[in-house]
Amino acid sequence: MSHQRRTGRSLVRRSIVSGLAGLACVALVAAPASAKVYEHVSFVDDFSFTDDNFCDSGVTLDVEGTATGSGTAVVRGDGILYYGVHVLVEAVVSNPDTGDFVRTVNRVFEKDLTIADNGDGTMTITVLATGNFTAYDSDGKAIVRDPGQVRFQVLIDHGGTLDDPTDDEFLEFLGLTKGSTGRSDDYCAAVLADIG
Repeated sequence: MSHQRRTGRSLVRRSIVSGLAGLACVALVAAPASAKVYEHVSFVDDFSFTDDNFCDSGVTLDVEGTATGSGTAVVRGDGILYYGVHVLVEAVVSNPDTGDFVRTVNRVFEKDLTIADNGDGTMTITVLATGNFTAYDSDGKAIVRDPGQVRFQVLIDHGGTLDDPTDDEFLEFLGLTKGSTGRSDDYCAAVLADIG
């Protein structure tokens, strides 16, 4: 599982669960016995856009799809909110000049593993992201597979309140702490070869 497609979900998960984003994620997180459920959120979000420079290739492709899911936030014994989300994103990527298309299915589960208060108004969150991404050609044949998991860290300004996500602000992606454990096909190359 490559982090490029996974980190976007994790960067918005705090705002998803706090109700600040329009995306909808599916999170069925088993909270530890000592954890208190803070909030559950479910969503469905349709999206459509044109990528004028798909994978830095100069090729213009249209993208249309739906994200569905749910998320759960729990307060652990340290008083900090930990998040878990399940997301299903289904999309069609098409070439407007030829009508050729690929269909993508991305199932992702992410959860906060650890949260460190840095003592300076920021927190470092270590996130586990696992899932399966598959792209299919117009005949239904899989042309890209990207299963597995990664772990990465993000830096968040917590606004002085570790237990209130409404004032959190994403500062920086700190990088992978554990690289992909699964197969990682080249999505850009496969899509461009098929419909580019």
